[in-house]
Amino acid sequence: MSSRSTRASNAVDRLKLRSGNQGWSMSITGSGHFFLTEGPGQPPLCPPMELDEFVAFVNAQGPQTPRRISKLDVAFEKQLTKKPPKA
Repeated sequence: MSSRSTRASNAVDRLKLRSGNQGWSMSITGSGHFFLTEGPGQPPLCPPMELDEFVAFVNAQGPQTPRRISKLDVAFEKQLTKKPPKA
């Protein structure tokens, strides 16, 4: 398995975890393009795509995981907000 298909299959595995649907499946065309289906034998959910497009498409599907924010990120965000001018 090439690194291209590994990257695409990892994106599909993440989608399976996020959605709880283990039926998601990817296929590779003879020209090296990828497409996503909801299961083997199901119609494709997208036209055949290049690797980067396919990974972005798969990452946009299903429920999204919330971004993890550390205490340092919160403190930095507070520093970026403008303070009101002193009277």
